[in-house]
Amino acid sequence: MRICRTEYKTIARYTEQLRPTRQCMKMLKEKFPNHSQSTLLSIFSLEYQKRMKRTISKHHAPDVIEAYYQRYLTEAKKRPSSPVLLEMANEVDLSPALLARFVVERFVQEQEGTAFSKQVLNNMLREPSLIPDLPLANHVAQCTINDCCYGPLVDCIKHAIGQEHEVLLRDKLSEKNLSFLDENQLRAKGYDKTPDIILEVPIAVEGHMVHWIESKASFGDDHSHRTYLNEQFWSYWNRFGPGLVIYWYGFISELDCQRDRGILLKDCFPSDIVTLCPRTSQS
Repeated sequence: MRICRTEYKTIARYTEQLRPTRQCMKMLKEKFPNHSQSTLLSIFSLEYQKRMKRTISKHHAPDVIEAYYQRYLTEAKKRPSSPVLLEMANEVDLSPALLARFVVERFVQEQEGTAFSKQVLNNMLREPSLIPDLPLANHVAQCTINDCCYGPLVDCIKHAIGQEHEVLLRDKLSEKNLSFLDENQLRAKGYDKTPDIILEVPIAVEGHMVHWIESKASFGDDHSHRTYLNEQFWSYWNRFGPGLVIYWYGFISELDCQRDRGILLKDCFPSDIVTLCPRTSQS
């Protein structure tokens, strides 16, 4: 789904009042019924992560973390059955998973001293049952489950969705009988930085030649697309020639402005593919 920049900004402004809980998606879908839930979730996640990057420094100060930890201990003792950590996160406008990380880190420091292993911390966040404090373990689990933008659960889901769309892309190419090398095959050949797909025989899409395809299971906004251009797409173009980027959850329509320079954007697998012979690609 292509969304003009003005409409994207309207959605982005609305997300500023939302917290990364399950209820936020219901509110977004009611407000913008013409957009898919996947697209809205991707936009919300992008905007929320920007918000966290702008404000994380004020939450990460040692005295602030200590205040959060002491407040948590007090509230958990008063209301052991309430989701006090999740409520705190929403109140101070901090990702529940990030607040859980700060509190667990402070807890581990208290239990093991300053020389604790980061692996111990990460394991506890991935599997809260490892936390040797049952109320804290439950509160961390509540934060992880209810945070749709951060945390180990979100990381797993994003990885799975990314893999799913890469498989979908390979299946679509196979259906079209197009010969290609995927990322794993390219790395086995010694390539260090590659797109998801290199076409062994180039194709034309909407009159533009395509040598490679990159799959992005996300929405393409200004910031992420600019980052991808600088860190990935132009290097692919320099090495392999012009290519196609598929943003499966849509993108800002104005970003599709590099076609003449060799970067084509789509929000789905193209239907109008023309296979070019190797000789044509070299002429």
